[in-house]
Order: sequence, then structure tokens, then C-alpha cells
Amino acid sequence: MILRIGNASGFYGDRFDAVHEMLTGGEPGSLDVLTGDYLAELTMLILGRDLLKDPKGGYAKTFLRQMEESLGLAHERGVRIVTNAGGLNPAALAEALGALADRLGLPTRIAYVEGDRLPPRDGVLTANAYLGGAGIAACLAAGADVVVTGRVTDAALVTGPAQWRFGWGPEEYDALAGAVVAGHVLECGTQATGGNYAFFRDHDPRDLRRPGFPLAEIHPDGSSVITKHPGTGGVVDLGTVTAQLLYETAGARYAGPDVTARLDTVRLTQDGPDRVRIDGVRGEAPPPTLKAGLTRIGGHRNEVVFVLTGLDVEAKAQLVKDQVEDAFERAKSRPAGVRWELARTDRSDADTEETASALLRLVVRDPAPEPVGRALSGAAIELALSSYPGFHVTAPPGKGAPYGVFEAAYVPASDVPHTAVLPDGSRVTLPVPVHTRELEPVPEPPLPTPLPDGPTRRAPLGLVAGARSGDKGGDANVGVWVRTEAAWRWLVHHLTVGTFQQLLPETGDFDVVRHVLPDLRALNFVVTGILGEGVASQARFDPQAKALGEWLRARELDVPEELL
Repeated sequence: MILRIGNASGFYGDRFDAVHEMLTGGEPGSLDVLTGDYLAELTMLILGRDLLKDPKGGYAKTFLRQMEESLGLAHERGVRIVTNAGGLNPAALAEALGALADRLGLPTRIAYVEGDRLPPRDGVLTANAYLGGAGIAACLAAGADVVVTGRVTDAALVTGPAQWRFGWGPEEYDALAGAVVAGHVLECGTQATGGNYAFFRDHDPRDLRRPGFPLAEIHPDGSSVITKHPGTGGVVDLGTVTAQLLYETAGARYAGPDVTARLDTVRLTQDGPDRVRIDGVRGEAPPPTLKAGLTRIGGHRNEVVFVLTGLDVEAKAQLVKDQVEDAFERAKSRPAGVRWELARTDRSDADTEETASALLRLVVRDPAPEPVGRALSGAAIELALSSYPGFHVTAPPGKGAPYGVFEAAYVPASDVPHTAVLPDGSRVTLPVPVHTRELEPVPEPPLPTPLPDGPTRRAPLGLVAGARSGDKGGDANVGVWVRTEAAWRWLVHHLTVGTFQQLLPETGDFDVVRHVLPDLRALNFVVTGILGEGVASQARFDPQAKALGEWLRARELDVPEELL
């Protein structure tokens, strides 16, 4: 018995046609369940603002439009749909889906999961606990064709159907952990099939123009094979799966409400073209608490980018900084937060004006709108005829806008009423785990013998290692992996925390922890606090740390010639 689960969305705004593509791809019977992941930290803030405007909103409207063209197709093919598109209002989305099914004349049984929304807190726009897959399993067991959830873990979209199909109990930790790992690989859609892949040049560019979405063939013991529909673009190999496994993770213990999966036990094997087998995953009891995501409006933000062209870039930057700061003081409304960043994008003796120019970015923040609105406009634009030669900006500053803040918190699982609302309207509250285990770090495993000394050459790290980076609240992670044992013996001894911070000086003021995952030939670096108050606060040039890994790969160090 195999459960075939596909994914058709990695975020709110992903490829609209993916649902149709997944339902029509492959042979009939090649897909049992289709999932869609629409929720991210930033999405919850967006949906929270939507809900304030419309009490019947707060869910991913894109999903409803996708179902308008594909719900009948799912019914014909016998594919069940499981999605977290319910966001902050799964009941409203379930109701809208019911009306849609009636209009289309489809006998669709719809269920939803709720209970993740936490009681209101002062100053908090949204507060949601991350639920597991048990509610989804209960809905499917009651005959649901479509299951809509609010905030569940991304992997729960896979663990729930697997629990339903195989009848796993809550303490079948290894099987559950295997499903969690498969769910983590699927959750970001085409990132598992060649999207955003460090070694993309190893593959035919024609394959990567439109990567197909991934699917997992899950077995009763929790092992799985990651693949995609035949004939679709992209590639599934050890590298693409490893990259996604490292994405937005931390240590060897990957905790969730269903189980804590041990990432240091994951074994990957190429199982044929576009097929990667995952097995060996061990699981442990989940922690006694659930992670919760809190969002709030952090204040108001605005920015302006000054263009500095030609000679004396540093002096021009200093002049306009001094002038703007003086204007703030004269206006007596200096924003609470003022940040300057000079990007030396200019080249000497450039043959185009754009490549002769550097960018000076000013970002301001304040609890009140006035200091980031009119005060900034006046300070920046009134300098148009009285500042550095060649003065201009990429765009005049607007009125400014509110910015959001994401914060992680933890609540006892027993305080969260994980509830499945079945197709007949009856409600089932799922029990909390009887056995739990507090999280603790895994001791660093024994390291392999270092590579013998030999000739080296100064070269970018990326010639040897792949990387993928991402965000978790205000923290960033950078997963680094290599493809040969010799490269691993060199990497694990040379890419220390100290070397990492030397290569990425912007991480020097933050705590960095290195986690070693030998079976994946991977290191995972977690940089605490580098993203400020999360993506919505836009604290950095790259607010989700999406390219932090690529910056690391571009940095040069002494690499053994035998690896090059």
C-alpha cells in the first residue's frame, strides 16, 4: 500500500495553474491526495489585515479560485484536497467551498480544522498555534473530500493524510517522523524539483524553465520516495532534496506537534531518474508545548534610495547623510530608527550610467506615521538642488506605511483545543499527546578524519559546496552541503563558526550556532536575530535571508586543489 501525496502550492501567490497541472499529470490513480501550503509568517499578517476589513475574509482567496476550475477534476479523479488556505478563518473558506460545490453540482464533502487561534492579546493582530496532522486525519476518516485548516505545521498537510491512510497511532514516532521529513521536502513546492537550486547549472536550462511540483510516495513504515509527474520540468535528485531538507531548519531535532524528527538519521538514496528515497528516519515524542506565531503592527516605515554617480561616491554619501540628519534635527521630528546602507554597485570607467552609480538607501521607522512621512519627504526632496552633484533618487518617498512584526511564542499543548469539524457538522476535539519530551541539543557527532594536507587554491566556496538559506522569525539559517566524502572531510573541519563569520562579516554581531549532519554531508548555521523582528519588518536588504547562502558560496577561501 502506497499513499501518493502531491503539493501544488508553496506560498500564497505560487503558480496558479499548479493545481490543474498536478490533477491532470500522470496516469489516473497516480495521486491520492493533493496538498496546498499557503501560509507563511508574512501571510498571517496579510490575512490579519484582511480580516479586519471583512469578517468573512482572512483566508487565501486564490485557493477558492483554483477550486472553481479544478474541484470537478479532483472529484473525477478521486483525489482528496488538503490545504491550510483557511488561514485565520477556515470555517468561512469551508462555507465558500460548499457554496461553490453546490453551484457546480458536485457532491463534495467538506471538513475543516480549527482551534489554532489563540485568545486575543494586547497589541497583537494575529496569534496562532501550529497544530499537527491529527485533525486532518479525523476529517479524512469521516469521509471528507476537501479538508481546510488554519495554522498547522507545513508538514502536517502530509502527516495527517498518512495517519489516516495507515492508521498510525500517536506514538508510532519513526513512521510519523518519516512523514514529517517527506512533508518538509514537499512543503515549498518546486524548491524540491530544482527551483532556487545552488547547482542549477548542472542541469539543462530547459528543464528548469518551469519545474514540476513534487509528490511523495509514502509507505506504511513512513519511508518515502520523492518524485514528480513524468514529463514535467525540473529535476529530483540527491542535491535538490538535500537542499530542501536544510531549508528553514536548525539542529538535528526537528520538533513538531506530532513528533520530533531526527534529521541526523535521514538517509537519502537515488532510486532512479527523478526519484529519491528517504528512509531510516527516527522519531521521538513531541515537546509538551506548541509553537505559536504572533504578529502585530510594529510601527511605520519609509525609505528613499539616493543614486550616487561617478567620482567621490563615499564623499557624496557623507554629504547627503549630514544634510538629511541636519534636516531631521531642524524639523524636530527625527524618526526613532534611521538606517543608512551604501551599496557600491558602481564600477570605475563604466560604459553605462547605471553601472557608474552606487545606491545609498535610507530606511526610517517610528511608532507614529508623521516622522516617516512628511518629515522624510521634506528632508530628502528639498535637497534636490542643494546637495551632491548628480543628485537624484530612484523614486520620491511616499507617505510611509505600517510594518509588521513576527514573534514566536510557546503555549502548552493542553491549552489549545485542536478541533476537527467533520462533513456532517459534528465536532471532534483531538487529544493532546500523552507522552512528551523536552527538546535538548544533540551532542556533536564524531567528525571524519580531516583531508590530508595538500596544495590549495583560492576559490569560491560554491565551487565545492551548495547552500540554501531562509528565515524563521528574526533568525536566519544557512544550510551548506557537499556531494563527495572528500569534500565533506574538508568542509566539516574548515567551515567553523569563526570562518563562517569571517566570510559573512554581517553575521559577526550575532550568535551563530553550527549543527553537524553527517549523513547529509551538511552543516547548518543558525544566525540568531540577524533579521530583526522578522520578514515584515524588513530589517535587512534581504529580509528573508533567501540569498545569504549564495553570498556565502561566492566568498573565497583556500580550497584543496583535488576538490576543484
